[in-house]
Amino acid sequence: MSDILSAGLPVLTNKAGLPALCLVTGATGYIGGRLVVELLNHGYRVRVIARNASRLKDHPWIKQVEVVEGDANDEQALTKAMQGADIAYYLLHALMSKNDFEAKERALAEHFVKCAKTSGIGRIVYLGGMIAPTEELSPHMQSRADTGEILRASGIPTIELRAAVVIGSGSASFEMLRYLTERLPIMTVPKWVQVRIQPIAVRDVLRYLVGAAALDPKITGAYDIGGPEIYTYKQMMEKYAEAAGLRKRIIIPVPVLTPRLSSGWVGLVTPVPYTLARRLVASLKNEVVARDDSIRDLIPDPVGGLTPFKKAVQLALTKIKDARVETRWSNASFPGSPSEPLPTDPNWAGGSLYTDVRTVETTDSIDTVWRRIESIGGNNGYSTATWAWELRGVMDKIVGGVGLRRGRRDPNTLLPGDALDFWRVEAIERPTLLRLRAEMKMPGLAWLEFTLKPLPNGGCELTQRAIYAPRGLFGHAYWWAVWPMHGLVFPSMAKSLATGNR
Repeated sequence: MSDILSAGLPVLTNKAGLPALCLVTGATGYIGGRLVVELLNHGYRVRVIARNASRLKDHPWIKQVEVVEGDANDEQALTKAMQGADIAYYLLHALMSKNDFEAKERALAEHFVKCAKTSGIGRIVYLGGMIAPTEELSPHMQSRADTGEILRASGIPTIELRAAVVIGSGSASFEMLRYLTERLPIMTVPKWVQVRIQPIAVRDVLRYLVGAAALDPKITGAYDIGGPEIYTYKQMMEKYAEAAGLRKRIIIPVPVLTPRLSSGWVGLVTPVPYTLARRLVASLKNEVVARDDSIRDLIPDPVGGLTPFKKAVQLALTKIKDARVETRWSNASFPGSPSEPLPTDPNWAGGSLYTDVRTVETTDSIDTVWRRIESIGGNNGYSTATWAWELRGVMDKIVGGVGLRRGRRDPNTLLPGDALDFWRVEAIERPTLLRLRAEMKMPGLAWLEFTLKPLPNGGCELTQRAIYAPRGLFGHAYWWAVWPMHGLVFPSMAKSLATGNR
């Protein structure tokens, strides 16, 4: 369960004395999916509108909210979603539109205002971008500012919260920072890395968004929100490397990289889509530092204060560092922190994670296959290509690792925490799951996971998954260096475990 970041904030109630009904647009987006959790945690009733409601099915909160399926551009669907709502959160954008996205954003905001007036919405809360009023803005930031003006001019009490770079796994700006820093130990960078930025942790953004719901209706306007520190982009990369345990990055700013060249460079090095990268990079030419902190008088800081940059980065990295990788594939409960990945985050969010997945169906019973899986390693070996595992063990010993000499405590059974050659038993659920965490020396973290699912014919399906989270550029190089060996070892290993045929 997520900690209640909005603790200590008042809850808005309607005329019937019930907690206000909040409409969250953009629920499949980065902020929207996380905001739903915090509103629910704080006691609010929540309704969401989504073009494709099936995209929300893996969220654990799906049965606790009302879902209206429809396009926010459609007047009938949006008006239906707004009926009876007290607060409307505007988290819509057309940033990924290739053509004339500025006009599309203006039209979307005007359409939203029209429906909000018809439906009697009591307050609009909008998360926009921090702007430098004396500088020429990029098209992206100008459209964010224009959207805020349209919403504030609606006559409906509106709180516009303006943020710079949001720090949390899944945030496009953070992912760009993450990939650049992790993949490039030495880099020549554009001069915009010297521009000052006031980043803010996603947990603090969510607190401001929740707190804005209960503000006095007389309060309206635009407010800058920022974290407790101001850095240049170069300093943020350096601080990220420090928080992630990477070696010090060598960063050399050069004046020749134009925004277009910079976007191509970012697109080449990171998986962030080029269209998105181009618009984010173009916005980095402007200094984004809060001009005042009056929002903190209206929405008090949490106990302990706003989240420092380094802690925000560490929270975003916690899931992989603590080996809690399973929620990259299934999300059975609320994420432990809004900094962690969600099911609707883009597939490039959450950091690099390589997988090798092999699935085999067998007529052997699930119990029979489980016995083979649980007896893996030690003197029993690894079903096939034992020579390859022995070679990897020798390589590990050469570089100071544990190698294969530890063996296993018992030849047939395992317990959580058991050492197994150069693995550690991280999770075991008989007879459906065994997850081993690698303790061999490597530039990253690795797991080997086996899951079993019964089949109607009395047999079962075995899924064997190798998982690797690289650390730095050498981590990526390591994966591709051993990848040919995976092709030799893993297919036959899965088949042998499933069928008993070596």
